[in-house]
Amino acid sequence: MGEADTKGEIKHLIIEALNLDGMTVDSIGEDDLLFEEGLGLDSVDALEIVVSLEKAYGVKIESEAANRESFKSVSTLAALVDQLRDSSQS
Repeated sequence: MGEADTKGEIKHLIIEALNLDGMTVDSIGEDDLLFEEGLGLDSVDALEIVVSLEKAYGVKIESEAANRESFKSVSTLAALVDQLRDSSQS
């Protein structure tokens, strides 16, 4: 699966998990900030995203991996998911 596919899936996952009515995959930029001045998500939203990513991709996101930098944008989340999938397959 390519990185672009992962990013699209993560956008869809965020919209579904957080019930972001009126948002579309196209309305979330890959490098848009997810928290604070970006989409305005909060720590509860981050927990929902973690649970959804773990369920969707069969990965375990440890607390040290769930840092501010990894959850900065869709691009950084996709990189984290790809890294976790690669390490679980080795």
